Parts: sequence; C-alpha cells; structure tokens
Amino acid sequence: MKLFRNKRLRKFSFRLLVIMVIFFGVKLTIDHGEEGDGLFDAASIFYFFTAFFLVMLTWEIHDWSVKRELKRPKSLDLNASLRTLGVGLFFLAPAAAILYYLGLYQLDDLCQIPTEDKALQFRVDWMRAMLLGFAIMLFNLLYFSGKQKKDLELKMNELQNEVLTSKYKSLKNQISPHFLFNSLNTLTSLMYEDRDLASDFVSRLASTYRYILDNKEEDVVSLEKELNFLDSFIFMMNVRHTDSIVIKTEIGVDVTAYAIPTLSLQMLVENAMKHNYFSVERPMHIKVYTVGKLALVVENTLRKRETKESSTRLGIKNIKKRYAFHTRQEVTVEQNENIFRVTMPLLDRGALNRPILSVS
Repeated sequence: MKLFRNKRLRKFSFRLLVIMVIFFGVKLTIDHGEEGDGLFDAASIFYFFTAFFLVMLTWEIHDWSVKRELKRPKSLDLNASLRTLGVGLFFLAPAAAILYYLGLYQLDDLCQIPTEDKALQFRVDWMRAMLLGFAIMLFNLLYFSGKQKKDLELKMNELQNEVLTSKYKSLKNQISPHFLFNSLNTLTSLMYEDRDLASDFVSRLASTYRYILDNKEEDVVSLEKELNFLDSFIFMMNVRHTDSIVIKTEIGVDVTAYAIPTLSLQMLVENAMKHNYFSVERPMHIKVYTVGKLALVVENTLRKRETKESSTRLGIKNIKKRYAFHTRQEVTVEQNENIFRVTMPLLDRGALNRPILSVS
C-alpha cells in the first residue's frame, strides 16, 4: 500500500488502466478474422504498444501544455483550452500516422495485421487514435478545470482570512499605544520648541488616524489616497527623526488611475526604519518611485540592526498575499549589500470596486 502513496506511481497506474481499457476496446472493434483471434498474437501486441505509446505521449504533452497555460493571467479559459487541444493533436497526428504506416506497410510481416485494404485500415486506425486522443485530452481538461476551481476556492478562503487579519494588524499597529505615545511625546517637545510646527504635527497626526479609520474596511485604495497618507506619515517621521531619515517620492503616473493595498507603503517605510540603523551622521535614504506604468518601488538604504531575533518579513508576506487576490503579477524583493528594494505591481482602478473574496 505504501507504493501507491507515491504520486507518480499512482499517476502511471491510472494511465496504464486507461490504456488497458482502450486496448480491449480497440481489440473488440477490430476484425482480425480467423487468424487473429488470439489475445497475444502479433497484431494484438502491436496495437497494445501503439496504444501505450500514443496515450502516454498525448497525456504527457497535454499535461505540459495545460500547466503552461495555467501560468498565464487568464488561465484555462476557452481559448487556452483550445490551444492545449491543438498542441496535443499537433503531436498526436504525425505520431499515430508514422506508427500505423510502419505497422501496415514497413513491418507488415512482423505485425501481421490482417486486412484486405491497407489504405482503409490505416485511415481507420489513425482516425480511431485521433478520436481517443481527443477524448483523453477532454478528460484531462475536465480534471485540471476541477482542480483549478478547487485550488482557487482554497486560495480565496486563505486570502480572505489573510485580508481580514492584515486589516486588523495594520489598524492595531497604527493605533497602538506605543505609536501614540511616541507621537504625543514628540508633540509635547514641539509645544515648547516650535508651536507652529506642533500645530502642523497635530494636523498630520489627525489626518493619519482619519485615513486609517476611514479606510479600515477597504483592502485597496487609490494610489492618490495612499500617497497623501504617506506624505503625512513622512512629515511625522521627519519631525521625530530630524536629519536621520531622508524620504523622497518620484511618482510618474496619474495617481488617480491606479490602486494599491491599503497601508502597504506605510508598512514598507516603517519596516525599513524598524530593521535598519540610522543616525544624523549616517542617515537612511528611502525612495518611493514608479517604474513606467507597471510598478511602484520602495527602496531603502540597507544597514541592518544587530538584533538577536531575525526578521520574519511578515509585513512583506502580508502584502504578497493581498496582491495575490488582485493580480498574478508578483511582489518582488531584492537585496544587495547596500540596498533593500520591494517592487509592487500597480493595480488598475477596477480593483477598488472588486468585492473582497467571495467563494460560492
């Protein structure tokens, strides 16, 4: 029983069973005459091995074709399914023609296929192989479609839980007592040093909390809103860490035309500050910029803090999973000796109206 726990063995065994069914089906439909009634005569052996080869070839090629389509954005839609069938038939047709031609014409003494009209027998065998191959590929498409639906449902449930968790964590992190304490502590100092700056700080702090509360139920927001929020957050960080952090934004797209996950920019900027050393003498540079109309990049100077605990990158994992619901484009992370860079796809505005994961 342990042998059948192996996925490849189960796959081979199932396909061998299908081949046996096809072989006996073909055997029953071929009239060998009085000389071809034996189960293990030369003709039967020829048809068994041609069935084995053609089924395995068709199935493997179709598997490869389907898996290639599954990597594309639209996955297994009608056009993709037709392409996989076309690829399978493209290889099956010449392979079947060559085998049956060899069996009937070149190796007729060896194969001993009883027939009065070789041309007719060739056409019958070839058409039978094409129909059976087509049926196998249709069955394979149904299998992959069902598997894709099941995987999508599981993924959606997982993403739904992740989205809800991320919203809670993002909100909790931003309105945590620690964050509020640091902000109020900075504000207290400013009231004695620079009342005008203190007034601006209060305004930005209020704007930050208003944004969080107004968008706590939204998984994505417009790039314009997120950048406005980031502007307030940057102002507060610059006041708290004067001359220690340099944050610049270079946005080359229409900010009203794109969307990104809520609080994703703030999360990346805060992660950069949390995990890297910076000071007035060695300030940290953070740059937020766009790459054409495709992606948004958050890049920071890499000077890791010496801590006992290694980074879990939960924030980045959170962002990746939230993106996975909206697009097949991936969030990429790059790191070298001096730079840490996260590249996020820009979502179109349609993502703003897309309902949060619904599985029926």
